[in-house]
Amino acid sequence: MRIGFGHDVHALVEGVPFIIGGVEIPHYKGAKGHSDADVLIHAIIDALLGAAGLRDIGHHFPDTDPRFKNTDSKLLLADTMTMLQNNGFKIGNIDTTVCLEKPAIAEYIPKMQAVLSEVMQITPDRLSIKAKTNEKMGFVGREEGVTAYAVALIY
Repeated sequence: MRIGFGHDVHALVEGVPFIIGGVEIPHYKGAKGHSDADVLIHAIIDALLGAAGLRDIGHHFPDTDPRFKNTDSKLLLADTMTMLQNNGFKIGNIDTTVCLEKPAIAEYIPKMQAVLSEVMQITPDRLSIKAKTNEKMGFVGREEGVTAYAVALIY
């Protein structure tokens, strides 16, 4: 068994879609990034790659590569799953936390679990997604950004 940790952060800006966990969330702000800026998927990818000893998301999907401009992060996650499978690994479970002040995302968590577990070929009960505010403190509390953390167990 191997454990990996992932973290990602993106600024929130007006006028772009807000995608978390492969699900578009209605909000007047969205995450800014090279790809679709899905902070949850990016943290999961880093946790999986780290557990497998395969470096990090920036190494495999650099933001300097035009192939990844505006790409759907679910495709990056699918590529990550191929890398894991090619190295003989399977997912035990993944535990995640998304930190944002607004919007509330609790009602979207079951859909995120369904979407992401399908991409990762695991049952939804092996993917925990939690949402927390930052109690109005820091860049998250001021609604300037969103961050996510993930821990993955692979075997």
